Amino acid sequence: MKNNIIYFVADQMRSDSLGHLGNPASITPNLDQVIELDGVSFSNAYCQNPVCVPSRNSFLSGLYPHTTGHRTMHFLQDKDEPNILKVMKQNGYEVIWIGRNDVVPSGHSKLDYCDEFYDGVDQFNKVTNTNTTGMLGFSTKISSVSLDPIDLYSFYVGKGNAEDPFLKSDWNCVQSAIEFLDRKAKSGNQKPFFLYITLMFPHPPYVCEEPWYSSIDRSKLLPRRPNVNTLEGKASMMSEIAKKQNLISWDESKFTELRATYLAMVSRFDFQFGLLVNKLKETKYYDDSSLFVFSDHGDFTTDYGVAEKAQNLFENPLSNIPLIIKPAKQVKVEPGISKALVELVDLSATVAELAGIELPYTQFGKSLLGAIAGNPFHKDAVFCEGGRIHGEKQAMELGHTEISPYWPRLSTQYSEGPEHTKAVMIRMGNLKYTYRLYEKHELYDLDKDPLELKNLIEDPSYSTQIGVLKERLLRFMIETGDYVPNRRDRR
Repeated sequence: MKNNIIYFVADQMRSDSLGHLGNPASITPNLDQVIELDGVSFSNAYCQNPVCVPSRNSFLSGLYPHTTGHRTMHFLQDKDEPNILKVMKQNGYEVIWIGRNDVVPSGHSKLDYCDEFYDGVDQFNKVTNTNTTGMLGFSTKISSVSLDPIDLYSFYVGKGNAEDPFLKSDWNCVQSAIEFLDRKAKSGNQKPFFLYITLMFPHPPYVCEEPWYSSIDRSKLLPRRPNVNTLEGKASMMSEIAKKQNLISWDESKFTELRATYLAMVSRFDFQFGLLVNKLKETKYYDDSSLFVFSDHGDFTTDYGVAEKAQNLFENPLSNIPLIIKPAKQVKVEPGISKALVELVDLSATVAELAGIELPYTQFGKSLLGAIAGNPFHKDAVFCEGGRIHGEKQAMELGHTEISPYWPRLSTQYSEGPEHTKAVMIRMGNLKYTYRLYEKHELYDLDKDPLELKNLIEDPSYSTQIGVLKERLLRFMIETGDYVPNRRDRR
C-alpha cells in the first residue's frame, strides 16, 4: 500500500523561529517533539525565492524560478506546467488542497489539480463536477485587520480578535483537514491521499489572539540584527525599504512587541500542527503517512530595521526556512537535526520516491530520503534568486499607492535604479555569495558572521573561494536555465 503524503505549510516562517533550532523565546513543543521521536529537521534548508508565488511554483514543480520565468507575484502557472498535485492525482492519489493558492490562475479547472479544495474563507469544498473554476484564484491576504496609520508600513497590530476573518482563516483550514481525515477513516476508502494544507500564519500583519499573544517571554528574544543604515555593503533594496518604512523612529520596546507577536503566530501554527498530528494518530493514519512541515520563505521581522520581505534579498531570515520531515514508518529515518544543505526544490523528487512513481517531466530536485536516513551530505550548494532586469515592467507589480502597507517595497521595485537588481544567491559550506547585476556583489562567512553584517566581497583573502562560487553558479545557471517539455509537437 502506498503511504499518504501531507504538506503542512506556513507562510513567511523563518527557520530560527523554532525552539529546537535555537530560539529560547519560541514555544513550538509539537514540532520540537517530532524530531525527537521520528522526524528530521533540516537547519540549513533554503527556499528558492523569498516571496510567495515564485517559491510555491518552485516547490510544487521541482523547477527553479528562473527556469520558467516565475520571478513575480503576478505570473502563476500555465496549464501545461509541471505540478506535483497534478502528478499525484494522475497516479491514483486523492488530492485535497486546503488554504493558500498563489499557484493556479482562477480560470483553470480545479479538477486538474485536486479532488477537493477549501480556501479557508469557510469550510465548504469549492470543487464540484458542475463548478470547476470557482474560487481557486482566492489567494489575496485577508485584509480585515486594521493597521494603525502611524504603523502602517510596519504591518504591526499586536493582540487580535479571534473572530476576525484573518485570524479565523487558518482555523477553518485545519478544521477542513480534520473533517477530511474523519470522513476518510469512516468511509473505509483505501485510496492513498495527498493532503496539501497551506496556512496564512505567520504572514503579516503581525497579529495574534490569546492565549498565544501573551505567551511569549519578551525577555528571551534573540538580539535583533542592527539597522541597515549602520552597515556597509548591503543591497540598495534593503536600504530603500528601511528608509521608507521609517522604523528607525521606533524605540526598542516596540520592536520587541512586534517580534514577540510574530513568535506567537508561530506558536499558534505549532498548536494547529499538534491538532493535525493527534487526528492522524486517532484515525490510524500517522504511521502510514509522510509528513512535511515547511514554509515558502521567511520574514525580516525588523532585523536590519526592515519588516516583511523583499524579492531580491537573501539574508537567512528570508531564505533559510524550516523543513521538518516525518516519513512513514517503513522509511528509514535518523531523528534529530540535520545540517545538510537542502532546498525546497527537492520536495517533489522526495514525494515521487516515497510514492514509488516517476515524475513525467524534467526537474532539478534531489530526493531527501538519504538525508532523512542520516546521510550528512545532500548537495554541495543551494540557491535562492529574485529581482528583475531593467525594463521588465511586468515584474514591477505596479498598483500599490502610499496607503498600502506594501508601498515601501513595491515602490522601490518600480525604480529603474539598482534596487530591484536581478540576483542569485549560492551557499556552499559556510559561504554565501550573491551575484547582482547592477550593484556590488555580496559575500558572507556564516561561521564568523552568522548575522550577515560584514560584506567580504572585496576582501582579497576570499578571492579563491569567490572564484569557486562563481564557477559553481555558472554551472547551476547552465544546468537549470530551461527544460524541454515532455512532449513531441506536430509540425
